[in-house]
Amino acid sequence: MKYHIITYGCQMNKSDSERIASVLEKIGCQATNKISKADLIVINMCSVRQSAVDRVYGLINKPKSKTQKIILTGCILPPDKRKMKNKADLIFNIKDLPKLPLMLKPAKLTNLETRSPNNLETWSPNYKSPNYLSLSSSPTSTFSAYVPIMTGCNNFCTYCVVPRTRGREFSRPVEEIINEIKDLIGKGYKEIILLGQNVNSYKGKIKNKKLKNLKTEKYIDFADLLKLIDNFQGKFWLTFITSHPKDLSDKLIKVMASGKKIMPYLHLPIQSGDNEILKKMNRGYTVEDYKNLIHKIRHHIPFVNISTDIIVGFPGETKKQFKNTAKLMKWVKFDMAYIARYSPRFGTIAANFEDNINYEEKKEREKLLTEILKKTALKNNEKYLGKTVEILIGKNEKNFSWGKTKNLKNIKINYAYSYGPLTSSKNNSVHSCHKLPNPQLKNKKNYFFNPGKFVKVKIIKSTPWRLEGFTRI
Repeated sequence: MKYHIITYGCQMNKSDSERIASVLEKIGCQATNKISKADLIVINMCSVRQSAVDRVYGLINKPKSKTQKIILTGCILPPDKRKMKNKADLIFNIKDLPKLPLMLKPAKLTNLETRSPNNLETWSPNYKSPNYLSLSSSPTSTFSAYVPIMTGCNNFCTYCVVPRTRGREFSRPVEEIINEIKDLIGKGYKEIILLGQNVNSYKGKIKNKKLKNLKTEKYIDFADLLKLIDNFQGKFWLTFITSHPKDLSDKLIKVMASGKKIMPYLHLPIQSGDNEILKKMNRGYTVEDYKNLIHKIRHHIPFVNISTDIIVGFPGETKKQFKNTAKLMKWVKFDMAYIARYSPRFGTIAANFEDNINYEEKKEREKLLTEILKKTALKNNEKYLGKTVEILIGKNEKNFSWGKTKNLKNIKINYAYSYGPLTSSKNNSVHSCHKLPNPQLKNKKNYFFNPGKFVKVKIIKSTPWRLEGFTRI
C-alpha cells in the first residue's frame, strides 16, 4: 500500500509527520509523492489558525477514489474533530501514534499484516505512554533534522489552542534525545533543530550517572542540554525553536554565546508592543522585560539574528496600542517577523472577547509593520556586504544554489570559476564577478556543491529577505 502525508502547521507538526512516515514504513507501506496514487492519505493538521483548518476542509471535500482512505491527526480542536468525523476514515490523537498499526486493521484501512518492531511493548494495545516521540523518524532532508525535546504547553496564552490540542508540557528523557542526535550526526546530518512549544521550560530526567556531573539533581534544564549537545564531536550546527521571553534565562544566553556549534539565531515572540495587550494575552512579561532581554542577547552574542511573532488586531487593540508595537519594532530592529492578523479560536479565553477590529484595519496594520520590517531587515543584511561567511548548502537550482548562514540568513549562491576579484559596487549590485566557466568541468552539474556541504561565500548583494554571494568551485 502507498501513503501520502500532507502537513500543515509548525515545525513540530513536520517532525510528527516524519514519525508517522516511519511507523507506516515499518508495517510495509510505501511513500508516494502523488496524492492520486496513495491508498492512505494522512493529513497532519493544525487548528491554531482558521486558515489552516479551512484548507483541510477543502482538501477532504475534494473527490477521491473509492479505495482511498483519509486519516486525520495533529493539532485538532474538538469542534473541528466533530465536523470532520464523517469525512475521515480515521481520526487519532498524535500521542497515540504507537497504536496506529493496531488502529488501521480494525478500521479496514489496510490489508497488510501488522508488523511489530523489536519493542513489542510500544506497539501493544495497552501502551499508554505520552512519549510517542521515542519512536524513530524518517527525516525528509538528508542533512537537516528536527529533534523534538518536548511537547505541549503550560502557558495558556489567551489566544492560543496549543495547551488544548497538545496538552501540558512533557519533556523527553535526556538519554533519549542524546541517542537520537548522536545517531543523526553519525549519519552525516549537519543541522540539528531542537523543537518544543517552549524549549526554555525543558526539564529532562537523567538516568545515566555519567551525566549527573552537569547538575546535582536528577533533572537538567534546557541550557544544560544545549551545552551537552554542543560538546558532541563532529561538524554540525545546532539551533532550536521556540523560546518564550518569560523563561529565557541569563544562563541560556551565556551558553549560546560560548557555544561552538550553537547558531546565533533566536526566535523570540513578542506578540505585542503594548503592556496592556500583553497582559490581556497572558504573556507573563512586559515590553520593558523584553527590551532588557534584547539588550543582553545582543551584548553577549554579536551578529545574532532575532526573529519574532506579532499579532495585529487583537480584541480591544487601540490605534495607540498598535503604535506602541510599531515603536517597539523600530527599536528592536528585527531580522524577521511573522505577522498574523488575529482570528478567534474556539476554546480560548480570547474567543470570549469582542473581535472589534475589522479585517481591513487588521490588514492595514499588518502592512505597516511589514514596511518597518523591510527597512530594519535590509539595514541588518547590509552589514554583511563584502564579508566572507560560512554557509550550509540547502538545495541547487539550474544556475545557482540556496543556503543559509550560521545565524540563519537565507542566501542565494552564485558560482565563480575563475580567480578574478569578487567585489560589489556602492549601489549594492555586482561590480566584478568573473563568471568564466572552467573548460575542465564538462558536466555543468559538477559546478555545484551537494546539499549539506559547508562552503565559504563572499556576500556581494543584500535585500530585506536574503543575501546573495559567490563561491568558487
